[in-house]
Amino acid sequence: MSASTKKKIIIFFADVAKWARCPKSASQNGPKKKLFFFRKVRREVRVRALLIGLPLLRSLPHRFALSVGAALGTLAWYLAPRQRRLALEHLAIAFPEMNAAWRRSVGRRSFANLGRSALETALAQRLQPELARVVQLAPEDEALLRAAHAEGKGVIVVSCHVGNWELFARRIAAVGLPSATVAKEAQDPRLTALLEETRAGAGVRVFWRGQGFAARDMLRFVRRGGLLGILIDQDTRVAGHFVPFFGRPAFTPRAAGDLAARLEAPMVFGCAHRVGPGLHRIVLHRIDVGRSGDREHDSLALTDAATKAIEEEVRARPDEWVWMHPRWRTRPPNVDA
Repeated sequence: MSASTKKKIIIFFADVAKWARCPKSASQNGPKKKLFFFRKVRREVRVRALLIGLPLLRSLPHRFALSVGAALGTLAWYLAPRQRRLALEHLAIAFPEMNAAWRRSVGRRSFANLGRSALETALAQRLQPELARVVQLAPEDEALLRAAHAEGKGVIVVSCHVGNWELFARRIAAVGLPSATVAKEAQDPRLTALLEETRAGAGVRVFWRGQGFAARDMLRFVRRGGLLGILIDQDTRVAGHFVPFFGRPAFTPRAAGDLAARLEAPMVFGCAHRVGPGLHRIVLHRIDVGRSGDREHDSLALTDAATKAIEEEVRARPDEWVWMHPRWRTRPPNVDA
């Protein structure tokens, strides 16, 4: 263990001891402030543990890291009952024809895949030189991407939380076209800075959702011919459309559809499936819908078509999606909860 790592560990435990001596004022101000205080301490402990442990994780051999990640994900399946229950509930919605044993198997494997992806993301910088081998992009798919870019209006790349979406973004950027992604800032600014730094090193610019001029900067980036990646398969606190997902209305971020409609830019769907130990293969499809010139109509049609493409990939590999996410949380106003 290096001297700098030892120093970080000593500082970490010294700070934990200091926080443990500080809850008097919090407890004197009532249970709510006390709860807030302990949540803040818990978050700080997690962030510091991650920042200290990251150099160790990055040093792991790729195959071994995948095994560790899968083991941690599987352990989470058993130790996180709320997330396990949500995953099983959502699998029952999506696959009512399948039995409980099948859903449990898929749910457990999806947790394992998430663990693998997390550890792979930690290794992403080290994997960068061999990214073309680790994440395969067929010549015809690269040609599709370049043809869309050649139209001169930028490209909106919609994706989802299937396989390893971080490596997907890096491999697309490695094609050599200007690439960026839209993301939500982490709760801790140190993690936000870490994500921005590592993605920038792979040629992926980040537009942080909600920052002052992010929308303007995204428009400018696409107009100048950039590829802008947006994940649209989660129910988040952003503007959205209700479109069908596994037969139910799902509140879906509309930014990708809005940008493509406003700029008349081509839309491409893509994701990276795990096809072997430490090996991924990219899938790309052009999202072609008739453009009417009515931005609202076109945004909805594009969002709907992109969500259909996501559903097809999730049906093909259900063990690669994040079933613990409450995808149908927001209900349409005219539907009873």
